Amino acid sequence: MSAGTILLRALRATYTLGGPGKHAVETAHTRLIVTGAFFALAFGAVGVRLADVTLFPHTDETRKARAARPEKLDRADIVDRNGLLVATSIQTASAHANPKEITDPAGAARKLASVLPDIDEKQIRERLGAPERSFVYIRRNVTPRQQYEINRLGIPGIQFQQEDRRLYPQGRLLAHVLGFSDVDSNGLAGVEKGLNERLRAGGEPVALSIDTRIQHILRQELDAAMVKFQAIGAAGIVMDIYTGEVLGMVSMPDFDPTNPGGSPDDARFNRITLGVYEMGSTFKIFNTAMALDYGTVSISGGYDAARPISIGRFTIKDDHPIPRWLSVPEIFMYSSNIGSIKMAQDVGVQGQRAFFDKMGMLSPPKFEVPEIGRPQVPQPWRPINLMTIAFGHGISVSALQVAAAASAVMNGGVYVRPTLIKQEEGVTIHGTRVISAKTSESMRKLLRLVVTNGTARKAEVPGYLIGGKTGTAEKIGARGGYRKNANITSFVSGFPIHNPRYLVMAMLDEPKGLKETYNFSTSGWNAAPTGGKIIARIGPLLGVEPYDANAPEVKAALAVDLAGTGPRAVKPNPAVTPAAAPLVPTPPGTMVVRSPQATARPAPLPLAPLGGSNVAAR
Repeated sequence: MSAGTILLRALRATYTLGGPGKHAVETAHTRLIVTGAFFALAFGAVGVRLADVTLFPHTDETRKARAARPEKLDRADIVDRNGLLVATSIQTASAHANPKEITDPAGAARKLASVLPDIDEKQIRERLGAPERSFVYIRRNVTPRQQYEINRLGIPGIQFQQEDRRLYPQGRLLAHVLGFSDVDSNGLAGVEKGLNERLRAGGEPVALSIDTRIQHILRQELDAAMVKFQAIGAAGIVMDIYTGEVLGMVSMPDFDPTNPGGSPDDARFNRITLGVYEMGSTFKIFNTAMALDYGTVSISGGYDAARPISIGRFTIKDDHPIPRWLSVPEIFMYSSNIGSIKMAQDVGVQGQRAFFDKMGMLSPPKFEVPEIGRPQVPQPWRPINLMTIAFGHGISVSALQVAAAASAVMNGGVYVRPTLIKQEEGVTIHGTRVISAKTSESMRKLLRLVVTNGTARKAEVPGYLIGGKTGTAEKIGARGGYRKNANITSFVSGFPIHNPRYLVMAMLDEPKGLKETYNFSTSGWNAAPTGGKIIARIGPLLGVEPYDANAPEVKAALAVDLAGTGPRAVKPNPAVTPAAAPLVPTPPGTMVVRSPQATARPAPLPLAPLGGSNVAAR
């Protein structure tokens, strides 16, 4: 028998039979239990304190950190009209420090610069070396990788806090629509600022009127035109002429809304809403509508355009003179400055100013972005101003103003405020009657004539029956006067023009002439074909079916007599009373207009129907 076995039996006997051995074992067992409980309590206390420090900090510096940062905003998402996410917020970490706990500011700054190479090491060193402060930011909205690398440095006094960061999943695509916000989730531009309070309230996503598909096409075509014609900028807008909904709005160059400071000021300038320009001959849309609606001339009337017009030391002539009597359709089709001036002279200064006022040209428009330009209007409005405004000079307005006013000219005569907010199906759209339905019908015919026979022939797209007007205006120099060969060119159009639903406006800033344009840089050679390309691509997405231009009903709707009935077909009306369309009041104080165009609209978008057809005209 081994010694080990003998010893084991002796111990068992001692424990079993009692005696001093048993008492010693029990004493040791008790001490182990007490000691284990003590250590458990000690480690538990340490764990509780650790949790208290890390999860529920109450130190002075963290109280100050809490005071320094805003509460979580839970800013609402923004989606396009089809529900596609275009702006959202995510939780990120921000690194901050307590300088009182930083023993080596220079060393800490050097280490931080090794994992955050784009920070200013000197600035961080100065921040960390300010013992009078107990909270300083190192970097806000760091990535998870950066947070990991900073943690690995093991620098005492550096902590992290959770904050919101705004993201824009579509990148630059909606830059001038969305704008951007700061690190504290306050909107600074675009709808982020214009709808800031609504977005800060959180809740359901804000649905914009923008269709991202239309926006993509608009941006792509404007970018291509900007490159091709070596322009310094471009802009475009697509609108529903009945609801005022903006389906696409692009200003080029643009910027990254997640890093707006990384782009030059020019890229953040909104050429659609903030820029105001002399628009050139696109203003003849409104000049002609004005004369027809006041009744100073009929569509079969006309004026003598044989000789230039002189006023003081200035002489106004036509770019492509046709020295004879011209009918109203010919004046519009050939874009005659002389004929346009004579139309305006029959209306008079007061009548012209009143008309442009009700068309929204004399005051900044209300819109959901804060970047709104103020029109430059002549004060006082003199006879020379009447003349130049007739052909789009001497008054500067935004592209948004032109688009809204042109929509009213095409939609049956009701001005509807443009909007970036999606309008629900079937809602009543409130607007203001500005011209008669008859005048609107006549203008649609004239707009089509410009594309088939006039300056916008390069905009034609088979099947889509485009109607529109070109405009070219020299830019005003910094010291006054006009800059030779520095043009703003634009093309304002609607389609299908016999029964229109959508407006498309394309604009180029300082396009250059090319060999294929015979070195011409006017609108008919650049903005007009750009507008046509946009319509050719967005038409199918908008559910617009191609039409046969030779179909009897189409030809009847757009027929116009170019010859007219000879000089002075209609005598000027001294009273200059606008034509009034018969309206049916329901309810009192409001007028409901159901235009014939609205009852035969193209099929709505499959993903999100466009707004309803009811237009309430005040």
